[in-house]
Amino acid sequence: RPPPTAAAPVHPQLGGNLCYATAMRAGDPETALAEAAHVVEGRFSFARHTGVPVEPRVVIADYDPGEGRLTVHGSHQAPWHQQDTLSRHLGIPEHLIRVVTPDIGGGFGIKLHIYGEEIAVSAVSKMLGRPVKYAADRMESFVSDIQARDQAVDARMGVGEDGRILGLSVNALASLGAYASYGRTPINEGLMTITMAGGPYANEHYEGRLRVAFQNKPPSGMYRAVGQPIACAVTEQLLDRAAHAAGIDPVEMRRRNYWAEDAYPLRTPGGIAIRRLSLRQCLDKLVAMMGYDALRAEQAALRRNGVYRGIGVATFLEMTAIGAERYGPAGARIGTQDGATVRLEPSGRVRCVTSVIEIGQGTLSALAQIVADRLGIAPEDVGVVGGDTALTPYGGGAWASRGLTIGGEAVWRAAEGLRENILGLAGAILQADPADLCLAGGAVCDRATGEARLALAEIGRIGHFRQDTLPPGVQPELAVTRHYVPDAVPFALANGVQGSWLEVDAETGEVRLLGHWVVEDCGRIVNPLLVEEQIRGGVVQGIGGALFEECRYDEQGQLLNGTLADYPVPTAAGLPDIRVGHVETPLEGTALGAKGAGEAGTVGAPAAVLLAVNDALRPLGAEVSSLPITPQSVLRAIAAVS
Repeated sequence: RPPPTAAAPVHPQLGGNLCYATAMRAGDPETALAEAAHVVEGRFSFARHTGVPVEPRVVIADYDPGEGRLTVHGSHQAPWHQQDTLSRHLGIPEHLIRVVTPDIGGGFGIKLHIYGEEIAVSAVSKMLGRPVKYAADRMESFVSDIQARDQAVDARMGVGEDGRILGLSVNALASLGAYASYGRTPINEGLMTITMAGGPYANEHYEGRLRVAFQNKPPSGMYRAVGQPIACAVTEQLLDRAAHAAGIDPVEMRRRNYWAEDAYPLRTPGGIAIRRLSLRQCLDKLVAMMGYDALRAEQAALRRNGVYRGIGVATFLEMTAIGAERYGPAGARIGTQDGATVRLEPSGRVRCVTSVIEIGQGTLSALAQIVADRLGIAPEDVGVVGGDTALTPYGGGAWASRGLTIGGEAVWRAAEGLRENILGLAGAILQADPADLCLAGGAVCDRATGEARLALAEIGRIGHFRQDTLPPGVQPELAVTRHYVPDAVPFALANGVQGSWLEVDAETGEVRLLGHWVVEDCGRIVNPLLVEEQIRGGVVQGIGGALFEECRYDEQGQLLNGTLADYPVPTAAGLPDIRVGHVETPLEGTALGAKGAGEAGTVGAPAAVLLAVNDALRPLGAEVSSLPITPQSVLRAIAAVS
């Protein structure tokens, strides 16, 4: 394949624009493809786009020369990582650096990286002994925030006469930009593409190849779902093509190719360790929710009248809550644990101090629910504090849908420890066996009768102010700290299925979304409302990548659409109802049982929309294979077969 640009090398000393190349292999894909009854192939392209958080990046640094202390307030997703980086670059010990990250107006991975402006602002504040602020405007955000996707993928899939996958080959070319993003490697986007391709489906023969190239563009890096939407779209489009080649309904094609229920635990050809998936349950629920058969009948009737509607059904895997095995062996200084301290106050209310931060997901509210559930109090009686390295335990921050899976587990364990301590102290006060007591309604109660015997406020008063009334040797421990890092598997794998129902205007190329459905298994659900809104938000972001968003550059590498007037994003007026269903398979080896849910919508939505568009275009013999799917690209596809 030709290089990504005919221009001179971005870095002449390298002699070319190839930055990185790797490959993975399982079985004998060449033979499998050669022996397949049907082989489908295609080249798929995915435009470069970015997160466009409502709040651009902001950082305020204030160095106190008298004490040698640096305080940084910023919109950053990983305050502890930022503290470590600033310490190493500026020569200030970690304990003299405080990073505060209040509620952040959107992150999406964009604010996970360390940017030059953040280090420069802190360095200048240290030089001047004065507060220094940097606040990006929208244009600056477009040209300096990390961007993502920007891949071209050649792929082939072979299936047997029965439609079962025999072999898969994926060859991806990804754009890095001119320089690497800092703190997280920019090659992860391409690595995740070839790692996750084919993931939901049983297959023993696979080849994945990746090349990453320099280009005169801003750095690429971590953006919501990191490569997984590309892996999903490529896999699902090939599977739809294979289904039509074999004469099999697309839904049946998926059901037929899912991993067998007795195959778990397993490792995919891409190297993904899977304990268990609930693919068939999710698919069956989605088909019922969307009324699949009725939509097919309506589609057929409308086609006879020249109305082109399409259905797309896409299966996805969502890698969440990445643990130490991912970064530790490479020597990356990236925290994959989280910590929490849960404390009973003298008033009987509870304070939870957590390393988890809030970037709009509602995680802190869910943490309050976990504490309230363990201690038998109302969520409004729990105050949660996060986002301050001077106050909170060490942790990783907000990324990879880890807040509940890792941070929530730490909170659960701390709250459980506090519950045991409260019951132990109450037993000493009441001269009762702690095993005969429980917590409910803000009080210590008799387990057998449910009778309230001692209010938590009284426990707090005695434990904090009247220790002299306690029996000898009794120490009131009314604050408990726990840390948690996943130790059983390197990540928590969620799964699900999405469905899209839309109409394509063959005269204008316009795509009109009519309905969207998601069924996901994200483990045990703590707060259904928050989970569903996270999934809907992810779907909207995925639709943006599918239909609208593209960072466009001229031949000199100048960004052409660096404002929201020129860079379209989805709006509520153009979106359909997004209905969400759940299958709950608790995560093994954890008390909470939660998996991540924040990126599920983004993983599967582009694939579902792409499949639905091509399903609508099928009577015309047209097909699109690049995202975003604009009216111009639809009309070009129709013209190509006319």
